[in-house]
Amino acid sequence: MIDLRAWTNEAIRKIEADFTRSAETHLVRVELPKFPGITLYLKDESSHPTGSLKHRLARSLILYALCNQKVGPRSTLIEATSGSTAVSEAYFATLIGLPFIAVAPKTLTPTKIEAIRFHGGEVHLVDDPGTVYGEAERLARETGGYYLDQFTYAERATDWRGNNNIADSLFSQMRREEHPVPAWIVCGAGTGGTSATIGRYIRYARHDTRLCVADPEGSVFHRHFADLSVRTLDGGCKSCIEGIGRPRVEPSFVPELIDRMVPVSDAASIGAMRALSRRIGRRVGGSTGTNAIASMALVEEMAAAGETGSVVTILCDSGERYAGSYYNDAWLDERGIDWRAEEERIFALLS
Repeated sequence: MIDLRAWTNEAIRKIEADFTRSAETHLVRVELPKFPGITLYLKDESSHPTGSLKHRLARSLILYALCNQKVGPRSTLIEATSGSTAVSEAYFATLIGLPFIAVAPKTLTPTKIEAIRFHGGEVHLVDDPGTVYGEAERLARETGGYYLDQFTYAERATDWRGNNNIADSLFSQMRREEHPVPAWIVCGAGTGGTSATIGRYIRYARHDTRLCVADPEGSVFHRHFADLSVRTLDGGCKSCIEGIGRPRVEPSFVPELIDRMVPVSDAASIGAMRALSRRIGRRVGGSTGTNAIASMALVEEMAAAGETGSVVTILCDSGERYAGSYYNDAWLDERGIDWRAEEERIFALLS
């Protein structure tokens, strides 16, 4: 008979050992010649073993499940996802010897499907993106498994006071910069977990930094921020930017911690993604482009007000995952997404 406490201890040891082997993600400094006294920084989460910001979330969610004794040696881990979280969860599930099933919409890019499978997970695709939650719950019941439910637990699974969370990490890395306390931190919202962690940490550390969340125009989050009575979108989230934006307000989204939200069109996100890629010499993903639009709007506002300081945003994942979509002109043209003017506008601001 398996000793559950001993198995749990060993699973946690494996995850912590993996963390100890990993280096901290880089903070990339981007000079802005057109805006003297203002500097942009990119917290490069693409350098995690699974290639995205969601590596931190997946680790926290699985540790949360283990420490709450929700899973054991025969559990199947299941997640509703738009891709990147599942890639990372598959990695950690395999690390501790558990099967993993990702429930995702059929629009999920082939590259992400391949990545989930590469890390040992299975992929269960559904026609309607709005059914991923219910389908994940059903599979958990039928397999006797555990639904990780990133959309509920993201804001509570991460220790926002420290434990090397993303906020603690970026403030530590900023310590010796000219403006060590950022005027703004910019991130997106998929679950709401990252914005909750950063917002809480800012208050806990008593920083004057303000938090801006960039959100696709077709998402519900910015509408809810403006009017708390708005909680769902009829017809779903109308955006092609993977990883951020939702058709419903997720339980992990905490609007009270956010100082501003900036809605961003898909065309602007793609244009900024391409402009930033040209500026730093390597491809970034679409959600990083969304962040870049909001970041540069804040930089322009600061400059117009005669302010100096730093703006930090998140480089969420590598653009190599989107070679067949966001970096494919034909794919974009088929969808009527004209990114070209925005690419040139943002590149001019960055140069």
